[in-house]
Formats: sequence, structure tokens, C-alpha cells
Amino acid sequence: MPNRPRNDFDRYHAHIYFDEGTEAQARDLCVKTWQNRHVGLGRFHQRPVGPHPVWSCQLSFDRDEFDGLIPWLDEQRGNLDILVHPLTGDDLADHTTLATWLGDEVDLVTSIFEEDTEALPSS
Repeated sequence: MPNRPRNDFDRYHAHIYFDEGTEAQARDLCVKTWQNRHVGLGRFHQRPVGPHPVWSCQLSFDRDEFDGLIPWLDEQRGNLDILVHPLTGDDLADHTTLATWLGDEVDLVTSIFEEDTEALPSS
């Protein structure tokens, strides 16, 4: 079972995942959330971007909005999966050990956060 979101940090992102069949539902959810909650609304990506292996839209919010937003998103999301992660400055941890989910967990492309150790000089 995926980790459920907890309000332990100051700032967060929620990534709403969708595909061709759920795009209208995701757009409605993101716009409705932006209009009714104190969140920032990112672009709708109709392709994988960064560690996100499927189409997505990002919401940004802080600790003060968390406790009202997360249960509301969970009720409104239908069959959409949502990644919720903090913004700690450690992108790898934010998207792995600190990542939480509404819906099903999706395997992220975390290799983009790993350092290219071959490019480092040997000692």
C-alpha cells in the first residue's frame, strides 16, 4: 500500500497523473483546485516530464493549505493517481523516501536525480 500524505514539511507539490482518457477529468480537477484552494497551478504536460513517467499537472502549496487540501483532493480525484511530495531541497528523497500517494503508486524515473559518477575525477 502506498504511503499516505502527512503534513510534516513547509512546502509541497502534488502531481496529478492522467492520460488521453482522463485528461478532461484531470484538467477539471486542477482548475477547480486552483480556483477553490490556495495552490499554484503548473502546466499540463501531455508527455512524460522529469521523473514523471506519464502525463501530469503540478499543484504547489504549503503547510497551511495541506490539511484541507489533501482530503479534498482525495475525495475529488476519482480514479486519478496523485503524487504528493515535500520540497526539501533533496529531489531524490522528495520523489522516493518522502513521496506519498493518493491512489496507486507510480514508478518514477528517479535516475534523473542521481549524480553521474563516471564524470567525477577519481581520487
